[in-house]
Amino acid sequence: MFKHKKIWISFLIIIVLCAGTSLYIIAQQDYNMIERSVEIPTPQGKLTGILTLAKKDTGTEKLGLVVFIHGDGPLDATHSEGYKPLWERLASLGYASLSLDKRGIGGSEGNWLNQSIDDRVVEAQQAIAWAKKQPMIDGSRIGVWGASQAGWVIPRLAGKEHLAFSILVSPAINWLKQGEYNTRSQMAKDRHTQQEIEAQVDYDNQIKDILKRHGSYEEYTKHVRKDDEPMSRERWSFVSKNFNSDATESLQNFKTPVLLLLGENDVNVDIQDTERTYRKEVHPGYLLHVKTFQHTEHSMLPTSIAGSEWKMGLRFLFAPRSITTEGYMDEIETFLTKLAL
Repeated sequence: MFKHKKIWISFLIIIVLCAGTSLYIIAQQDYNMIERSVEIPTPQGKLTGILTLAKKDTGTEKLGLVVFIHGDGPLDATHSEGYKPLWERLASLGYASLSLDKRGIGGSEGNWLNQSIDDRVVEAQQAIAWAKKQPMIDGSRIGVWGASQAGWVIPRLAGKEHLAFSILVSPAINWLKQGEYNTRSQMAKDRHTQQEIEAQVDYDNQIKDILKRHGSYEEYTKHVRKDDEPMSRERWSFVSKNFNSDATESLQNFKTPVLLLLGENDVNVDIQDTERTYRKEVHPGYLLHVKTFQHTEHSMLPTSIAGSEWKMGLRFLFAPRSITTEGYMDEIETFLTKLAL
């Protein structure tokens, strides 16, 4: 009898622990904000996304807005829930957030791989135009947040729209140079020999030559090595449209405060080149604030968990508000708070 009693007690303890863990995870995923689905009609087809607002009623006070501009890839409005901790922080500061599904993702019509950087600029303008019509949004306080590939979109956008501010995370300057830097730094990190690295760079340069002379997809696939998986036809088209992208001259479009956030251990982007170019091209210099985080990679993740699916998964389940590197959201809060002074 006592043996069966111990088994039942153990079973009950396991149930309580599981229930407690589940409740904790649910509480961690409950963000203090309101999420509204939005739909924006455009000549290129509808765009869908999410507008987030603080739960607290602000009455007649209008809100600032941060428009999110994605990096590369087939991203939905939430970036697989990854944007939500920052949206919550922004809501606490009196800012709404607007983020759209990329074309062909979620309910957005079209195909993001058919877009040029200029197409993405137009899309951002459409989002801003829609936002200005919303009664709760202060049209004079609309700024942008963008990561990685958005570093080619936002500077061009700044030449077409009055942005109250711009927050750029890990942007590159030149598409082709960024690609070579990524190849070299990633292969070095993976402990390839210098000879292997140079051989890969030489092969990549041959692909770039095909792009530069506007070669066909068929010419590209004939050149692909047997052991390599070729990019899709759609991806080749996307790269062909955008490989000449360079942000240098567009940085002169910034006329309002810019926050540049970089990770010390970024293998995708040469952060020294990025910082040097921003400091040279953004005028007057006081508009630019640069923060480089130690032990941080391209996506603002701490290097202690970056690259490990299970570590990132556990962090996102149990502590999603600390999945990004320490101080990242604090830096954004400080930047936006100073704007209000």
